[in-house]
Amino acid sequence: MATGTAAEMLILVGDNPERIRSEAAFAKLCGACPIPASSGKTTRHRLNRGGNRQANAALYRVVISRMRSHSPTRDYVRKRMAEGKGKMEIIRCLKRFVAREIFGYLCRARRDPTTVPSTS
Repeated sequence: MATGTAAEMLILVGDNPERIRSEAAFAKLCGACPIPASSGKTTRHRLNRGGNRQANAALYRVVISRMRSHSPTRDYVRKRMAEGKGKMEIIRCLKRFVAREIFGYLCRARRDPTTVPSTS
């Protein structure tokens, strides 16, 4: 499962990670950005149905496996459930968090060839 998730994210970013300028742009590309769905005095968000569906499915798999076995994620889910949030809303928040983490690994962590230390 981890290999497939990593492959989907690498396919999404492609050869040119510079085209993704921010974490928000990456989340939108994955379909993990929230869309306002407020009405009257009710303020809420819903999941974006756009973006790359395979990347969105990969994020979903990561979130579900974290909800089962990752202690900080389980604590977060318990806290949000106590606040009255629904399971789908919690999953939406966690997908955005995972997209933020992946963006940090794939796009921000690239090296600038001019800053590579010399070995001489």
